[in-house]
Amino acid sequence: MIAINKYIVVDKIVEDVKSSSGLIMSAEDQYDVRYNRGIVHVPGTEVKCVQAGDEIYYDKAAGHQVRIEGVLRTVIREIDVVLCFPRLSSSQDHVE
Repeated sequence: MIAINKYIVVDKIVEDVKSSSGLIMSAEDQYDVRYNRGIVHVPGTEVKCVQAGDEIYYDKAAGHQVRIEGVLRTVIREIDVVLCFPRLSSSQDHVE
């Protein structure tokens, strides 16, 4: 699969979060949280800021969902990415 132009195919990370009082909130309970977390599955041909495997935060109102080979994925634009945590390459995994 190849994503075209500045589109990014993302695997959304669904997580439970504890509130300050210790209550566990599901992803549906977090309406006031503006950004979703995800892993880049395939960056588009013109995307320069992220690579496959990077963890990102993106605007939850952005993009749309699409089922690809039976898996539900989110397609966003590069401009919707607000934070990127690059994955470590295999050469960075080894500390001397």
